[in-house]
Amino acid sequence: MLVKVYGSAVFGIEATTITVEVNVAKGIGYHLVGLPDNAIKESSFRIAAALQNTGFNLPGKKITLNMAPADMHKEGSAYDLTLALGILAASYQIKAINIGDYIIMGELSLDGSLQPIKGALPIAIKALEEGFKGFILPAQNAKEAAIVDGLEVYGVEHIMDVIDFFDKGIALMPTEVDVEKEFSESLENDQIDFSDVKGQESIKRCMEIAAAGGHNIILIGPPGSGKTMLAKRLPTILPPMTMEEALETTKIHSVVGSIKSDFGLMTQRPFRSPHHTISDVALVGGGTYPQPGQISLSHNGILFLDELPEFKRSVLEVMRQPLEDREVTISRAKFTVTYPASFMLVASMNPSPSGYFNDPDAPRTSSPAEIQRYLGKISGPLLDRIDLHIEVTPVPFEKLSEERRGEPSKIVRERVTKAREVQTLRFEEYQNIHHNAQMGVKQIRKYCSLDENSKELLKTAMERLNLSARAYDRILKVARTIADLEEKENIEGSHISEAIQYRSLDREGWLG
Repeated sequence: MLVKVYGSAVFGIEATTITVEVNVAKGIGYHLVGLPDNAIKESSFRIAAALQNTGFNLPGKKITLNMAPADMHKEGSAYDLTLALGILAASYQIKAINIGDYIIMGELSLDGSLQPIKGALPIAIKALEEGFKGFILPAQNAKEAAIVDGLEVYGVEHIMDVIDFFDKGIALMPTEVDVEKEFSESLENDQIDFSDVKGQESIKRCMEIAAAGGHNIILIGPPGSGKTMLAKRLPTILPPMTMEEALETTKIHSVVGSIKSDFGLMTQRPFRSPHHTISDVALVGGGTYPQPGQISLSHNGILFLDELPEFKRSVLEVMRQPLEDREVTISRAKFTVTYPASFMLVASMNPSPSGYFNDPDAPRTSSPAEIQRYLGKISGPLLDRIDLHIEVTPVPFEKLSEERRGEPSKIVRERVTKAREVQTLRFEEYQNIHHNAQMGVKQIRKYCSLDENSKELLKTAMERLNLSARAYDRILKVARTIADLEEKENIEGSHISEAIQYRSLDREGWLG
């Protein structure tokens, strides 16, 4: 008998429906075709044991399983349940008249229990688009898939639950999630706060500007000055994620199987901090079967690179294109996948190999040549994509011992959100521009016009401070954000003056 059951494969962050054709006929053999990988080929052993341990058996006949489209490579163990149900139905061991109405996915243990799968959310979205009645999958993934409204999602613990559903008509309880309620309740769950940081008022101001305009930022300071502590608190002042951003972010993390929330939807902006030994493939994504890298896992959030010069030059260089295009494209001979990668880059570094070049209380232990060689590990084109350079100095004891707490993240976030709303209205006619950091040359000329006094101030600063030409547009973008925070329609001289302060690495002679 020939039976068709349906599963799904995920490429990039989009799913493709896979039709599994199962034919059981006279003869002996087990033939699995359709470009399955080793994990799928090994499924016969898991299926045989699971069926035996639940009172069924792998029929001693010629079993042919075709995974269509046959020219598309399939991978992973999530097809175990799909194949097992198809074999049972095709060998008349169960009745499964309506099995074609459902997407069925799940990895089988030898006792018949189900293990979680990857990519549940994009699979559920595709199932709804293609008109399937429901999605049957392991219980651990049910809430993640149930985010999709309009699709019946059944989370099951054991293969017998699915068999009873199709063979005996025993109802399964659909998983339901109140997305709007859960989303609104989970937005205010920050465990850390900007009020934890003592002193560093000028640095906090710079980070507020970075958050308001979506600007990339680099923190330069000696060890122990608070660079990492500040960076980890930056997500707490970013605007809350919209539902659209939350869904897109969740899809990426679903693909790699890293959704741990009981809710299933990611509502907090991601913060990724890879070690400096990371490879370029792990950072950008790729592999034999492409997976998202740290850049894509930072989508709609922050990628923090601590000790930037310690990263391999090749790793840093592959970031240049994603920073510009806000997506990562991975090409293989037979297919191409694209992952979104719209993130804020936050980097930190010591000012010199010893780390104490700009610390007034520490001796200078590195020569100018050593410092130049150290800073030279970061290429000009990469620095060109970082809008804000800020020097961080150690906090004096008097500030550390103060009882008074700083301004909480909630207050700062309100100002940042207000500034972002202004930018959203400003750029509503542009599809791919949402905040000031994303402005191109045309938008800069249109929205960052200066009066004569401001022009003269900028000209004087560039000449006297020996600012490089690439600093010009960055200063205008940052000044536009400062004006938005102050609710000013036009950029003023004070905004230009403050923006100029945040271009330390562009100054010739910064090395002393």
